[in-house]
Amino acid sequence: MTNRLAQAQSLYLRKHAENPIDWWSWCDEALATAKAQNKPIFLSIGYSSCHWCTVMEGEAFSDSAIAEYMNANFLPIKVDREERPDLDSIYMQALQMMSGQGGWPLNVFLTPDDLIPFYAGTYFPVEPRYGRPGFLQVLQAIRHYYDTEKEDLRDRKAVIIESLLTSAVLQEEGLTEAQDKELLHKGWETSTGIITPNQAGNSFPMIPYAELALRGIRFNFESRYDSKQVCTQRGLDLALGGIYDHVAGGFHRYTVDHTWTVPHFEKMLYDNGQIVEYLANLWSVGFQEPAFERAIAGTFQWLKREMTAPTGYFYAAQDADSFTTPTEAEPEEGAFYVWSYSELQQLLTPEELTQLQQQFTVTPNGNFEGNNVLQRRHAGQLSETLETVLAKLFVVRYGTAPESVETFPPARNNQEAKTGNWKGRIPAVTDTKMIVAWNSLMISGLARAYGVFQQPEYLELAARAANFILDNQFVDGRFHRLNYEGQATVLAQSEDYAFVIKALLDLHACDPEQKNWLERAIAIQEEFHEYLWSVELGGYHNTSSDASQDLIVRERSYADNATPSANGVAIANLVRLALLTDNLDYLDLAERGLKAFRSVMSRAPQACPSLFTALDWYRNCTLIRTTTEQIHSLNPMYLPSTAFVAVSKLPEGSVGLVCQGLKCLAPAESLDKLLQQVQQTQVRG
Repeated sequence: MTNRLAQAQSLYLRKHAENPIDWWSWCDEALATAKAQNKPIFLSIGYSSCHWCTVMEGEAFSDSAIAEYMNANFLPIKVDREERPDLDSIYMQALQMMSGQGGWPLNVFLTPDDLIPFYAGTYFPVEPRYGRPGFLQVLQAIRHYYDTEKEDLRDRKAVIIESLLTSAVLQEEGLTEAQDKELLHKGWETSTGIITPNQAGNSFPMIPYAELALRGIRFNFESRYDSKQVCTQRGLDLALGGIYDHVAGGFHRYTVDHTWTVPHFEKMLYDNGQIVEYLANLWSVGFQEPAFERAIAGTFQWLKREMTAPTGYFYAAQDADSFTTPTEAEPEEGAFYVWSYSELQQLLTPEELTQLQQQFTVTPNGNFEGNNVLQRRHAGQLSETLETVLAKLFVVRYGTAPESVETFPPARNNQEAKTGNWKGRIPAVTDTKMIVAWNSLMISGLARAYGVFQQPEYLELAARAANFILDNQFVDGRFHRLNYEGQATVLAQSEDYAFVIKALLDLHACDPEQKNWLERAIAIQEEFHEYLWSVELGGYHNTSSDASQDLIVRERSYADNATPSANGVAIANLVRLALLTDNLDYLDLAERGLKAFRSVMSRAPQACPSLFTALDWYRNCTLIRTTTEQIHSLNPMYLPSTAFVAVSKLPEGSVGLVCQGLKCLAPAESLDKLLQQVQQTQVRG
């Protein structure tokens, strides 16, 4: 017996289709039903590759007693946060206000008449444990509170909605030129500190912070940190650590330790796009560590093999958990990726195993539940023997040698995983939906990798994904966020617009003579501005003006999380568009956007590195007009806040023209002179 979610397009929602809970998706009918029946809404938000979401689905949401009470006393709604990041953002902020913590699954209780949250939590066990109450107890207590404490409920809601509304309207601050320079320094110093290695806690990629730290190296700001060493170490941790899949490519979500050893095993497209771009930028700065190039190449191969649809777009994610046998009831975390010592002894010669142990963290006892996650001990080039060893491990996983696997078909759900005719291990489930924002981050990463390493296949894969978006994501003249099996759905949100415009500009930078990328970026920017720009406050709302009726507050996201802030990227895009089109209206909007968020940049620089990247673009924007051939020679260099325009005619005897903001310098008579001018204009600070 299945519930309504069996018909959902979202893999995450369909995973709950066999729950005894009478789930609804978020829709007008569900909200109207809750209001008519005076039932509090139980809103549960998660995503398909979330481990604790999977645990709660198999425990509390599959419990018949909990389901019986839930169905009688609440209107339960399931939301995929990857479909509706706007809802997730609002109610996650409410959870953080109430408890000081966040995370998924995000479980929130709303009053049905106004959708205001009054209680929230994350994972609830069936029975009391881990210092948490049992879920049935929670439901009974909340329903009792809803029925008997009306005055307290009213007061509680008033505080919450006032806090949400206040956070959505930021106080503007006007800063002088000198204060702006100090603000940029403050943001850079903060981000550098955040990615400085520590001796505790989980290790996340945190690429928006790493990118800002890297950008700041050129200023020679006074700092308590060795920024070059910090940025390089972040690259080494990523490329050498267990967070990277050394056998088959691709980066896992994060590691559960400070040593970058044991990952949370899901692979998210948005992480991989950002990390590829960062490692390529590190290389272009001059930190040319072979492990960086290997990690980029391996991630490209993984992406092409396992994460690219036949039509060209990129899939969203791969789960952390997988089955070891078709008869297993529940998948095991990391099973597809880890190695027992006895298995390695059987697969490898003694000499090969010795080399593997010398270069990777492999021991008889393992580093993850008795098994081994591969983490490199040293930087540098891997030997041919070790590459042969890793290829042997690839064969165990996939059943075929790396060079023989053009594409590896996804297991789209647990049933496909269990019943597929896999030659090697049973793979983790892949969420095959197309998300514009995440595809765009990957396109940007590939475009930058092409610019640095000049590998045509990187650009070809990126261009194919971009063309899929441009050809398929417009319905009735409007841009859409998702695509399921060829069907575009859900109006685009701010991150979709911002990231795809950046991706198109990044593709344009690879080949400025190809005007289509820039033309399409301009057209999408027009729609973005029309439907999401805040005329009153400046900056971009998360959702369009005609798709916000079901939201209790209309937010303008400025904080960076696992992905960059939409407004940070959008404002940087505006500066780039101004440089490329000579349309200063874009620059006026960028100035207005930065003014809208300066208060939070000053008060909480740790929250918004992408806004500081936008400030860098605004203060240090540089335009180079030169030939296409010269642009190809400049692309591998690290020239942040720089845009290129291809021209066929230059002043006689010159190789290019450098424009510093709104003024142009004397024509450069040599490449050395041009680079000298660029360096000068890039460090105005």
